[in-house]
Amino acid sequence: MFAKPFRVKSNTVLKGSDRRKLKADLSAAFPSLSADKLSELVPNKEEINVVKIYAHKGEAVTLYVLHKNPIFFEVEKRLYPTVYVLWRHPSLLPVFRTWAPVLQKLIGGADLMLPGVVMPSCGLPDVQQGSCCAVLIVNNRAPVAVGKAAVSSTEMQSSGMKGRGVCVLHTYMDYLWAFGDKSNPPSLPDEDDEIEDTNGEKCEVSEKEEHRDDDDDDDYHHHHFGTCAEEQQSFGEIVTDQACCGFEELNLTEKTEEDKVESSNEKGEENQDEQKTPQEEMDALLLQCFLHALKSKIKKSELPLLTSTFLRNHMFTCCPSGKQLDIKKSSYKKLSKFLQVMQQQHNLIQVKELTKGVESIVAVDWKNQQLRSFSIPEEAGVEEMAVLSGEGEALYHPPEITTLYSVSARLEPLFLVANKRKGTTMLPADVRSIITEYVKKNELVDENNKNYVTINPILCDCLLEKSEYQEIESLKWDDLFSRTLGRMQECYQVVFPGQAATVKKGHIEPIDISVASRGSNKKVTLIKNLEVYGLDPAVVATALQHRVQASAVLQILPGAKDRVLVQIQGNQVHQVGNLLLDRYQIPRKYIQGLDKAPKGGKKK
Repeated sequence: MFAKPFRVKSNTVLKGSDRRKLKADLSAAFPSLSADKLSELVPNKEEINVVKIYAHKGEAVTLYVLHKNPIFFEVEKRLYPTVYVLWRHPSLLPVFRTWAPVLQKLIGGADLMLPGVVMPSCGLPDVQQGSCCAVLIVNNRAPVAVGKAAVSSTEMQSSGMKGRGVCVLHTYMDYLWAFGDKSNPPSLPDEDDEIEDTNGEKCEVSEKEEHRDDDDDDDYHHHHFGTCAEEQQSFGEIVTDQACCGFEELNLTEKTEEDKVESSNEKGEENQDEQKTPQEEMDALLLQCFLHALKSKIKKSELPLLTSTFLRNHMFTCCPSGKQLDIKKSSYKKLSKFLQVMQQQHNLIQVKELTKGVESIVAVDWKNQQLRSFSIPEEAGVEEMAVLSGEGEALYHPPEITTLYSVSARLEPLFLVANKRKGTTMLPADVRSIITEYVKKNELVDENNKNYVTINPILCDCLLEKSEYQEIESLKWDDLFSRTLGRMQECYQVVFPGQAATVKKGHIEPIDISVASRGSNKKVTLIKNLEVYGLDPAVVATALQHRVQASAVLQILPGAKDRVLVQIQGNQVHQVGNLLLDRYQIPRKYIQGLDKAPKGGKKK
């Protein structure tokens, strides 16, 4: 989580009532903390700062800082100790032991894989999935990482010690550690070559594990970790000469053992790739589509390019068939956060806010090594399979638009028989079917005239106004259906090719075509809401320019984020209509303003 820089949002002083709450939360989270230890960690008369930050993937994290060192951090309302606290209280958490070379991978952001865990003679600590735990290096009880157990200890053993063991959140030498005084882990060797676990049991370490040769260690350290200057280059400016010395203090084992665990951890990393969570898979798909779009879709002449247009017309079309790209299911949640990471961490693009509230990609680093080494997948996306139209742009597929109706609170009693509750969306035909079934089940069809339905108390409450309670005893079928639909929330569903369906309340905005006058009574044609239907305003403007041989410009639509208005000289309503109806296949009912085309005069 802290392998990359984070952004500080605020820094405040912890107040008295909040201090008491923090103590209570810590006591509940870590029952082994005595009252004296708790008072030492959260002293009553010392200033504690509350620093709210955003991690590199946008996660909101709260830090508690004492004497300029972060002591605890809170993620999703759960508290975790930092290595600074664990160095003072090494028995606070259950611990997993690993070899020194694995630490470098943990610092880089990797999780601890089970093949890299050293099994003590007393067995693994008793943890459940999600339990807070620490990681330490063999022969030093000072923890170097904090995280959550990926699975329970029972599942770890039943899996044959394969797969992910600890989801690492924070490590020695990461950016959270660098937020403090950057001190090094103390040397905490165990007396009589024994290691005490959190349950008070003592576990012997085999001679093979504890045996070291100083000369071998020095050679190994130089070969794998390099000099202090090399360390600074690998881990960034946060690594000081002092940190390098501290790194040397970590006890290392024989080369043979290190080589074995390194290969084990590499196998573990392969297993980690196979066991990705849905969120991690979506992150990987998002990056793949992003690099694919940059490498094969974008030209320098197209910049600057609206970020929303880049996502809709380029990234989505690079999504492999059979998969759906959904940013909300990724760890980034928003396109702006993803692009920010691509800019700050990967140096692939440059994003600027050219107009207030509207971001555009203004530059791409085509020489970036990550972009140059990216291989376009053999599996083609939607756009890859599309042929090009006559004017060189990708063939456009209009979205499927479906009108839906949502059950309102007033009508919920009427739909409960069909197990449809408030907020459930349905097609009009489904509404008619449910109402018909309700009427027949309750025998409400008028015996004398089957075109009428008798009003019972539920229909009365749901469909009639108060003034009609005493006047209306029955309704025609059509009136019954129209009143039902009229009291439901109208919605619409939009499905773009290769994308997940989206449902929104209200009516879909039509493409609006209007004619306005500019100076000297010159006419201009204005087109807006093209983005609603997946059309790129810049592409439409270029197509119109070729058709009518007139200049066209793009303008930011006031009050609408990521909306652009196309303005073209003259009254071009007829040409715009033909373009939308014939080439883009937009249904006429979703186009507003076609009647404003100039009327041709009759010749006498």
